[in-house]
Amino acid sequence: MSEELIDLMQQSVAQELAVSTQYMWHHVMGKGLDSPPFRDMVKKISIAEMKHAEDIAERLDYYGVTPTTKPVEVKVGGNLEEMIADDLAAEKETISLYHKVIDRADTDGDIVTRDLFEQILSAEEDHAQQFSSLLQ
Repeated sequence: MSEELIDLMQQSVAQELAVSTQYMWHHVMGKGLDSPPFRDMVKKISIAEMKHAEDIAERLDYYGVTPTTKPVEVKVGGNLEEMIADDLAAEKETISLYHKVIDRADTDGDIVTRDLFEQILSAEEDHAQQFSSLLQ
Protein backbone atom coordinates (compact mmCIF):
# COMPACT_ATOMS: atom_id res chain seq x y z
CA MET A 1 0.00 0.00 0.00
CA SER A 2 1.43 3.36 -1.00
CA GLU A 3 1.82 6.23 1.45
CA GLU A 4 -0.59 8.24 -0.70
CA LEU A 5 -3.27 5.56 -0.36
CA ILE A 6 -2.70 5.35 3.40
CA ASP A 7 -3.04 9.13 3.67
CA LEU A 8 -6.26 9.13 1.63
CA MET A 9 -7.68 6.34 3.77
CA GLN A 10 -6.77 8.22 6.96
CA GLN A 11 -8.56 11.28 5.55
CA SER A 12 -11.52 8.99 4.86
CA VAL A 13 -11.68 7.76 8.46
CA ALA A 14 -11.45 11.37 9.69
CA GLN A 15 -14.28 12.37 7.33
CA GLU A 16 -16.50 9.46 8.39
CA LEU A 17 -15.94 10.20 12.09
CA ALA A 18 -16.87 13.83 11.51
CA VAL A 19 -20.05 13.22 9.53
CA SER A 20 -21.20 10.52 11.94
CA THR A 21 -20.97 13.05 14.77
CA GLN A 22 -22.38 15.91 12.70
CA TYR A 23 -25.39 13.94 11.57
CA MET A 24 -26.12 12.58 15.04
CA TRP A 25 -26.09 16.09 16.50
CA HIS A 26 -28.36 17.26 13.68
CA HIS A 27 -30.67 14.41 14.64
CA VAL A 28 -30.68 15.70 18.21
CA MET A 29 -30.90 19.41 17.36
CA GLY A 30 -33.39 19.36 14.46
CA LYS A 31 -36.47 21.36 15.42
CA GLY A 32 -39.73 22.35 13.79
CA LEU A 33 -42.68 20.79 12.04
CA ASP A 34 -40.51 19.49 9.19
CA SER A 35 -37.92 17.94 11.50
CA PRO A 36 -39.26 14.41 12.26
CA PRO A 37 -38.53 12.88 8.81
CA PHE A 38 -35.15 14.64 8.69
CA ARG A 39 -34.23 13.55 12.19
CA ASP A 40 -35.10 9.91 11.49
CA MET A 41 -33.21 9.92 8.19
CA VAL A 42 -30.07 11.61 9.52
CA LYS A 43 -29.89 9.28 12.53
CA LYS A 44 -29.85 6.24 10.20
CA ILE A 45 -27.23 7.85 8.00
CA SER A 46 -25.09 8.69 11.04
CA ILE A 47 -25.02 5.04 12.05
CA ALA A 48 -24.14 3.99 8.49
CA GLU A 49 -21.27 6.52 8.47
CA MET A 50 -19.85 5.08 11.68
CA LYS A 51 -19.90 1.64 10.04
CA HIS A 52 -17.99 3.09 7.09
CA ALA A 53 -15.36 4.44 9.51
CA GLU A 54 -15.08 0.99 11.07
CA ASP A 55 -14.72 -0.76 7.70
CA ILE A 56 -11.98 1.64 6.57
CA ALA A 57 -10.21 1.37 9.94
CA GLU A 58 -10.23 -2.42 9.66
CA ARG A 59 -8.63 -2.17 6.21
CA LEU A 60 -5.93 0.14 7.56
CA ASP A 61 -5.35 -2.25 10.46
CA TYR A 62 -4.92 -5.10 7.98
CA TYR A 63 -1.94 -3.19 6.62
CA GLY A 64 -0.58 -2.53 10.12
CA VAL A 65 -1.63 1.13 10.14
CA THR A 66 -3.27 2.66 13.22
CA PRO A 67 -6.37 4.57 12.07
CA THR A 68 -6.75 8.19 13.04
CA THR A 69 -9.13 9.12 15.84
CA LYS A 70 -9.32 12.79 14.88
CA PRO A 71 -12.28 13.87 12.79
CA VAL A 72 -12.20 16.70 10.29
CA GLU A 73 -14.31 19.77 11.09
CA VAL A 74 -17.80 19.03 12.37
CA LYS A 75 -20.51 21.56 11.50
CA VAL A 76 -23.48 21.62 13.84
CA GLY A 77 -26.48 23.81 14.41
CA GLY A 78 -28.55 26.30 12.51
CA ASN A 79 -32.02 25.84 11.12
CA LEU A 80 -33.03 22.68 9.28
CA GLU A 81 -32.15 24.08 5.87
CA GLU A 82 -28.66 25.06 7.05
CA MET A 83 -28.13 21.64 8.63
CA ILE A 84 -29.20 19.85 5.46
CA ALA A 85 -26.98 22.11 3.32
CA ASP A 86 -24.01 21.38 5.60
CA ASP A 87 -24.75 17.66 5.42
CA LEU A 88 -25.01 17.73 1.63
CA ALA A 89 -21.70 19.62 1.40
CA ALA A 90 -20.05 16.98 3.61
CA GLU A 91 -21.36 14.20 1.38
CA LYS A 92 -20.09 15.92 -1.76
CA GLU A 93 -16.66 16.33 -0.15
CA THR A 94 -16.66 12.66 0.82
CA ILE A 95 -17.67 11.56 -2.67
CA SER A 96 -14.81 13.55 -4.18
CA LEU A 97 -12.35 12.02 -1.70
CA TYR A 98 -13.56 8.49 -2.40
CA HIS A 99 -13.06 8.89 -6.13
CA LYS A 100 -9.41 9.71 -5.34
CA VAL A 101 -9.12 6.68 -3.04
CA ILE A 102 -10.57 4.38 -5.71
CA ASP A 103 -8.22 5.76 -8.38
CA ARG A 104 -5.19 5.38 -6.11
CA ALA A 105 -6.16 1.88 -4.99
CA ASP A 106 -6.57 0.92 -8.63
CA THR A 107 -3.13 2.36 -9.45
CA ASP A 108 -1.65 0.42 -6.50
CA GLY A 109 -3.38 -2.79 -7.61
CA ASP A 110 -5.26 -2.99 -4.30
CA ILE A 111 -8.49 -4.58 -5.49
CA VAL A 112 -9.92 -5.13 -2.00
CA THR A 113 -9.55 -1.47 -1.01
CA ARG A 114 -10.93 -0.34 -4.35
CA ASP A 115 -13.97 -2.63 -3.95
CA LEU A 116 -14.53 -1.45 -0.36
CA PHE A 117 -14.54 2.19 -1.40
CA GLU A 118 -16.75 1.53 -4.42
CA GLN A 119 -19.35 0.02 -2.06
CA ILE A 120 -19.05 2.92 0.38
CA LEU A 121 -19.16 5.44 -2.48
CA SER A 122 -22.50 4.02 -3.59
CA ALA A 123 -23.93 4.62 -0.11
CA GLU A 124 -22.48 8.14 0.01
CA GLU A 125 -24.08 9.00 -3.33
CA ASP A 126 -27.41 7.78 -1.95
CA HIS A 127 -26.96 9.95 1.16
CA ALA A 128 -26.18 12.97 -1.01
CA GLN A 129 -29.32 12.32 -3.04
CA GLN A 130 -31.41 12.13 0.12
CA PHE A 131 -30.07 15.46 1.40
CA SER A 132 -30.38 17.06 -2.02
CA SER A 133 -34.02 16.06 -2.37
CA LEU A 134 -34.81 17.55 1.04
CA LEU A 135 -33.50 20.92 -0.15
CA GLN A 136 -35.70 20.93 -3.28
